[in-house]
Amino acid sequence: MQLKTNNLKFIINSIAVLFIVFGLGNSGFAQEVIVTDSTAIKPKSEIAEVKVIPGSGERVKVDGIAAVVGGYVVLDSDIELMYKDLKSQGVSTADVNDCQLAGSLLENKLYAHHAIQDSIIVADAEIGNMVDQQISQMVGQIGSMEKVLNFYKRDTEDDFRKELFDINKQRELSSRMQQKIVEDVEITPDEVRAYFEEIPEEERPFFGDEVEIAQIVIKPEIPQSEKQKVIDRLNDFRDDVVENGASFSTKAVLYSQDPGSASDGGKMVITRKDGLDKEFKDTAFSLQEGEVSEPFASMFGYHIIKVERVVGQNLEIRHILLIPDVTSSTVENAKKEIDSIRFQIVNKEITFEKAAENFSDEEQTATNKGKLINPTTGDTRFELTKIDPEIYDQVVNLEEGEVSLILSDQDRTGRSFFKLITVNKRYPEHKANFAQDYMKIKDLALRQKQLNVIADWMDEKIADTYIKINGKFRNCEYSSNWLKN
Repeated sequence: MQLKTNNLKFIINSIAVLFIVFGLGNSGFAQEVIVTDSTAIKPKSEIAEVKVIPGSGERVKVDGIAAVVGGYVVLDSDIELMYKDLKSQGVSTADVNDCQLAGSLLENKLYAHHAIQDSIIVADAEIGNMVDQQISQMVGQIGSMEKVLNFYKRDTEDDFRKELFDINKQRELSSRMQQKIVEDVEITPDEVRAYFEEIPEEERPFFGDEVEIAQIVIKPEIPQSEKQKVIDRLNDFRDDVVENGASFSTKAVLYSQDPGSASDGGKMVITRKDGLDKEFKDTAFSLQEGEVSEPFASMFGYHIIKVERVVGQNLEIRHILLIPDVTSSTVENAKKEIDSIRFQIVNKEITFEKAAENFSDEEQTATNKGKLINPTTGDTRFELTKIDPEIYDQVVNLEEGEVSLILSDQDRTGRSFFKLITVNKRYPEHKANFAQDYMKIKDLALRQKQLNVIADWMDEKIADTYIKINGKFRNCEYSSNWLKN
């Protein structure tokens, strides 16, 4: 296998930079005005004048154009702004130069241009929801819409929303094009081994101290009487909306316990592919436009949903979430139960693994003998320097096989629960080992293969796409053939 580098650290950094740049490359696509690349919005004084490109009839900004890729432009000022954005995210720019950033922006434009050519659809309703959430966050941080407009030097909310819409639309096109390029890329064990063996022994990385963690979770029971209270209340809300014409949105603002949507009247835009609770999604897509659901349960609590609009494959909905409470008696019972479980484990009456299988209320870990899965790597090992600080504090002083004291925690709804943690195994810092670190090496090998596939795709598309590089950027040494030499 031909590697771009023999250093695993380089591969990791390459992926990180790719996605950092992807997040920053936020050009909007419009027929007359092409919005510049950045999550930051430029003051109007920095926006270049517009004129028609000869032979194309397109109106584009021409002051300081660094490049044109298909239907998009890259401005000189975009490069400067990317430096600021990288620094604001804490990324070192010591080894970053204009040519590297220009190359990243060119890639971003190429993705977006061919996303359109490949008829990749990004629904306007979905982008509109993103804009709503962004503006809501901005207002929350700055204080008012007027202050937001003053901060970004925009005259009207409509203009500002349109600019954010264009930025998010191009970003999503770029992201989905990249996902499409690599979605079918897989890697075999033989390819993983070949990748690893091509890394010189002296250049193989060290992996930090790691632990394999298991836990047992006991949640206080929610009495049926508490569940019925919220069901009855949701039925009252529904009757008032359906029979009396009351505002669903107002009720969501006043009563919904969903912190992500309550302030916006419970508004959400969802698709069938969204990673939402199954009951929530199934209920939403069973409703007709304007219909309000009966109360139903999800992993978060109880809901009612109203479908505002059906937009293609998307639903624009509003929902109200109410979370039933536990009682002091059920909390006390849960604490007694986990205390009993700990006593049995410590006194060797039952193993931690068996106790997790038999008693834990956390289904995803109970079926795995209590073992936590690292969401980053997909295996059961956590690097101590990268672990969640709260978990770090709970496990750092535990010996292998030792059981923690009873710990209190909260779920996503804010309800308290109790847990026990143990360290199944500790892995001291060590140089990469194929057998011991197979999952990490497999992930890195797959990323390298994806980079190779993307590079091949770019070579092909660069040759077929109108590209013009201007000024000093013609003197850059790009990894891709942007100059078509």
